[in-house]
Amino acid sequence: MDELLRVDDLRVAFPGRGWRARPTEVLLGVSLAVDRGEVLGLVGESGSGKTTIGRALLGLVKTSGGTVRFEGEDITHAGARRRRELGRDIQVVFQDPYSSLNPARTIGDILSEPLVVQGATPRDARARVRGLLEKVGLPRDAEDRLPREFSGGQRQRVAIARALAPRPKLIVCDEPVSALDLSTQALVLKLLIDIQQETGVAFLFISHDLAVVRHISHRVCVIYQGELVETGPAATVTSDPRHPYSKRLLFAAPLADPVAQRHRREERRRLAEQEPLETGTGPTTPRRAP
Repeated sequence: MDELLRVDDLRVAFPGRGWRARPTEVLLGVSLAVDRGEVLGLVGESGSGKTTIGRALLGLVKTSGGTVRFEGEDITHAGARRRRELGRDIQVVFQDPYSSLNPARTIGDILSEPLVVQGATPRDARARVRGLLEKVGLPRDAEDRLPREFSGGQRQRVAIARALAPRPKLIVCDEPVSALDLSTQALVLKLLIDIQQETGVAFLFISHDLAVVRHISHRVCVIYQGELVETGPAATVTSDPRHPYSKRLLFAAPLADPVAQRHRREERRRLAEQEPLETGTGPTTPRRAP
């Protein structure tokens, strides 16, 4: 397939706390690729570094090593102007859409402003916004309402519409359904799948939930303590993983059948006793930079 995004040996270190404290490395040389029209799932527990990867791709955190290439261009250290230009092609959907929506502006204003900045006329921008709101299943009067007038699931649909507005090639989805109830999660996931199939946009889908990642992804990367420990087709990684950590994620997923759930807990306990977790190239705790 045609490669859209490539990350090679990506490293990120955060400053240590206290005077003369050494930085803490949270990404220890991550390499991955996303093809055009592909959904790549990135799964790991809280603190594993998965969100840091997404923020590094967006230029929101400073990298300490490695490269990020988009359509062959090295954007690792792209300046503010180039980052604004890349906003046409790379968008993001955050976990909490309300924090990224101006509470004092209507949805129509929020969604149309970036289109106008990119050169669209106000009339064309409004027409595009109405089409997007209809695509994500919001009522016709949504563009004239404020963010606080929507439920959590509806606000996430607004965030998806905003990400789609400039017709991007890649959308980074950072835990887009984790704050929603199960029924709303299913609706938003179906919306994302339908949009991906209709538009061909690529997703980097970040989540802690292996079941959610399995539902939407073509391929899956499992990250543990800042390193990728397993990568492969979604059906394989989410049903028959090879790495002990991937197996623990699988066994941690709840089941509706109480008997099967009990067996799964027992298997997870047995695995923890027999197979200590180790990353592929380093220790199991964040490193202190030299």
